[in-house]
Amino acid sequence: MRGLRPLTAAGARRRTEALLLAFVIAIAVFGHAAAGLAMNGELPPNLAGFAISMTLLSLVGHLGVRRFAAYADPLVFPLAMLLTGLGLILIHRLDQGYIERWNSVNAPGQLLWTVVGVAACVAVLALLRDHRLLQRFIYITMAVALVLLIAPAFFGADRYGAKRWIILFGFSVQPGEFVKIMIAVFFAGYLVVHRDALALTGRRFLGMRLPPMRQLGPIITVWILSMLVLVFERDLGTSLIFFGVFVVMLYVATERTSWIVCGVLMASAGAFVVGSTEPHVKARVAAWLNPLSVYWENPPPGVTSDQSAQALFSFGTGGISGTGLGMGHPELIKFAGRSDFILTTVGEELGLAGVMAVLILYGLLVQRGLRMALGARDPFGKMLAVGLASALALQVFVVAGGVTGLIPLTGKALPFLAKGGSSLLANWIMIALLLRISDSAERQREADADGPAETTITPVARA
Repeated sequence: MRGLRPLTAAGARRRTEALLLAFVIAIAVFGHAAAGLAMNGELPPNLAGFAISMTLLSLVGHLGVRRFAAYADPLVFPLAMLLTGLGLILIHRLDQGYIERWNSVNAPGQLLWTVVGVAACVAVLALLRDHRLLQRFIYITMAVALVLLIAPAFFGADRYGAKRWIILFGFSVQPGEFVKIMIAVFFAGYLVVHRDALALTGRRFLGMRLPPMRQLGPIITVWILSMLVLVFERDLGTSLIFFGVFVVMLYVATERTSWIVCGVLMASAGAFVVGSTEPHVKARVAAWLNPLSVYWENPPPGVTSDQSAQALFSFGTGGISGTGLGMGHPELIKFAGRSDFILTTVGEELGLAGVMAVLILYGLLVQRGLRMALGARDPFGKMLAVGLASALALQVFVVAGGVTGLIPLTGKALPFLAKGGSSLLANWIMIALLLRISDSAERQREADADGPAETTITPVARA
């Protein structure tokens, strides 16, 4: 009997990915069925359609990765699909309450944007065969990012107290979701060129080497831009992510603690000034300091939302193990499925255990991104992977921190889980870039392991 052909490194990775995707589909279908049984006492009528949709999305994405990034990390795509599937389950579950109270649904639109996101992921892998091509366009990328960053201040729609949306052809777009990718690309290219000047110059003060004023210019510029976003757009989340990604990448590039110190001091000073003067931010800080004040007869001026207090009630109701999927009342927070408050649905119906599981999934995604940075052979790929992983980590932090009361509310969408076409599309593009960096690094590692090809010298016959 002829033995089985051994798998190559690429084949083993893709087989692992396929097995994980099968597990993801099983979890998603089981969760959707469990929610339907709990709410209506019967299986959801669209269970077969949901299962087919998840299977096709996973299959198309898997085949795209197998074709265009065969050596990529086998965990990244299944992790993103699992978070996306969980988001679809939660949004469909919330629609049951929304129909009864506000006659609105969100799940069909989210499924459509999931299709667009996975298609965009495959398209990026097919068109961008080498991530280093992005390094050629870093200044164009930053120019576009700045336009998108400041556009909502002049043309944006004011929703829920913030101006982070632009209406285009009847669709609302959040430019900030795409800006986080663009700034990671720009900073990666910029820091690769200027890292020596930023790391080796400056004066020592109190045991730290402070950057000189000439090199302090970039961080001051980014700080001013982040403050302008906070003031004119009242978008605390985008401001924190924008500035935080830059400081993290600057520290990784230079290994100088002084940059972290400068960044924290500047962010704290700016947030204090804006939080003390800008009414919307000031109201959110007041609600954060005393979330139950909205239940009093005289809440602080400008504080009219009771969502922070309701989030605490929701987490308290869930306890350790939760009420059970479909057996709580997270729809009482009207925007639970459309924003950061979808995490309260996890906390109420899946409990602290479910919240920790979701945070672990995000942590694994961030860890894989940082692992790609360690494995990348080119400096630009290293910095880009760090920037993308940092952007994801910071967004999860500002969302989870705001909902749980650790920091003031930011209103950012929880990646992959919350409703939002811009957020979902941007996050899937981020997944594609991480897969491309991982594929490139692993291909180079395999080439180095194989070593140079042997050269055969053929003797020349003499006459």
